[in-house]
Amino acid sequence: MGKSLTYKIIEINMVSGSAKQKEELTVKVNQTLTQDSTGTMVYLKLEAMGVKNIKTDLSVAYIDHNTLQTGFENADDHAFIKSAAAKYGIIYSKPGNGICHQLHLERFGKPGDILLGSDSHTPTGGGLGMLAIGAGGLDVAVAMAHGIYTLKIPKVMNIELSGKLQPWVSAKDVALHILKLLTVKGGVGYIIEYSGEGIRNLSVTDRATITNMGAEVGATTSIFPSDEAVRDFLVRQGREEDYIPFEADDDAEYDKKLTIDLGEIRPMAAKPHSPDNVDEVRNIKRVKVDQVAIGSCTNSSYTDLMKTAAILKGKRVHPDVSLVIAPGSSNILKMMADNGALGDLLASGARIIEPACGPCIGMGQAPRSGGISLRTFNRNFRGRCGTDTAEVYLVSPETAAVSALTGYLTSPDEAGVEKPVVELPEKFAAYDGYFIFPSEKRGNTELVMGPNIKPFPVNKPLPQKLECKLLLKVGDNITTDDIMPSNARLLPYRSNIPELSKYCFSTITKDFRDRAQKHGGGFILGGENYGQGSSREHAALVPLYLGIKAIIAKSFARIHKDNLINSGILPLVIVDKNQYELFDEYDEIEIDNIAESIKNGNIIKVLNKTKGSEILCRFEGSETDAEILRAGGYLNYMKRMEKGAEGDA
Repeated sequence: MGKSLTYKIIEINMVSGSAKQKEELTVKVNQTLTQDSTGTMVYLKLEAMGVKNIKTDLSVAYIDHNTLQTGFENADDHAFIKSAAAKYGIIYSKPGNGICHQLHLERFGKPGDILLGSDSHTPTGGGLGMLAIGAGGLDVAVAMAHGIYTLKIPKVMNIELSGKLQPWVSAKDVALHILKLLTVKGGVGYIIEYSGEGIRNLSVTDRATITNMGAEVGATTSIFPSDEAVRDFLVRQGREEDYIPFEADDDAEYDKKLTIDLGEIRPMAAKPHSPDNVDEVRNIKRVKVDQVAIGSCTNSSYTDLMKTAAILKGKRVHPDVSLVIAPGSSNILKMMADNGALGDLLASGARIIEPACGPCIGMGQAPRSGGISLRTFNRNFRGRCGTDTAEVYLVSPETAAVSALTGYLTSPDEAGVEKPVVELPEKFAAYDGYFIFPSEKRGNTELVMGPNIKPFPVNKPLPQKLECKLLLKVGDNITTDDIMPSNARLLPYRSNIPELSKYCFSTITKDFRDRAQKHGGGFILGGENYGQGSSREHAALVPLYLGIKAIIAKSFARIHKDNLINSGILPLVIVDKNQYELFDEYDEIEIDNIAESIKNGNIIKVLNKTKGSEILCRFEGSETDAEILRAGGYLNYMKRMEKGAEGDA
């Protein structure tokens, strides 16, 4: 049988291990990216490792999340990251330059490379033919320090696309259609690889929208072939030398296959409060709209915004609607200023905000209480927009722009508006005014540490027995936004774990920190897909700080489980999911013989001493994962390995 594109890229970058299923392998990491919401912790950990030079071909530190500077905290974090970039030889992208994934696609992404990013939407790079994987900050720090990443090789799901998109249907509608089919956990354990004649009709930015949203089905990453569309994109970006053709063999073998006719897809919307709560727009009842937001790493490309400008040209935004637009990069904004499209947006009554994540991560532009917001973003979890009572719908730029004119959620193919046609420029703008490239003469650069930057917590080796109270019992699809909320008020404290701990699980209960402090830490019981959503390792670091020893759940989202292991928090999967009902909050729980059980893959008995019942669990991880847990986290494990290497020498 032939090879999939996924395995071809893995094999050319493989350092050790086997590409056989269920085995660990270590690959070379060619590129990394961080953003400021996760970057501070990444560089604090890089410093803790005593790294002098990074081992990747290219690493970029983007400032795109915490750009609302209402106090000194965000600016201090930016200064720290800038100094770390200068010290370690990392490219620094200043605030206002744009969103990390859009910028990386434009300026640095390369077909066939492996990109590791401390952001869950790093798979955006898969639209360019990269194997682009989102990971926790510690994994990215290790990748920079050693140039490698160890992963459990997932299965590969092939989605074959046929046909051609109907007028007014876009890549966002394709992504939402896939979410409806797979749900937010349907891609867990898989890399999604796209193929078929249908992809020939999708541009690189179309593909990037689809791979970006692959994070919402829980996939490790998603990838398209590197073909003529990729070459054309790189030529227009002035980077033709980065083009390498990469496609799967015609007889490639896959673990799962799905076929989608693009011609059957209609304009779609994800209804509140989950990205997989999807229906065709025309089937949704008449919804009056208060706010429309266009942008984010999902839909802020030149094409997306030029379509928006064409729809709005010569028209007025509905008087009851606030339309907010955030370009994906400074270069896109400049091009639109030069060609007149920015003027068309302003004349329509749109609000233009700086190229950044902004409203997508709750950094400003929160809707009114009880408001309806249409957003071209990737997530619509309750409260993520900054307003707990708001209802957020995820839609395409076309649906968003048309609805901004009508004042109601409107399917664009039924609005009687002329469909926009966008001509791509021969050359995209590529200005470097917001980039600071590392100097070859770095010397002994001092790190700039503001008062808001606090040490990160480090765990202790895993004991043989744990006896704690069950502090919290939660349901299915608990997100990292639930575990560690991240809005405009809290984002400035991403480098201050003690301050963040006050808000841990605050979307579920207001007293979680008090519970943890009163009982000296404890356990958490979760349902299916625990920890879905963002890659933020704060959802593991803050519980670690509060003394959480183990999470017992029906199943885990991939990145969050990795972050728990890296922090030394034991993730246990319930064997019989019905036994979830045997436990309640504040029950006294005992887990014995832990170290040997996780090492040998044995069934682990979790005893409810309060009720006299027993729940059977297992640890789903590799031998390396077990060693990391036994050491008390990845940093302790790395230090132990380095000492062992010194002893061998």
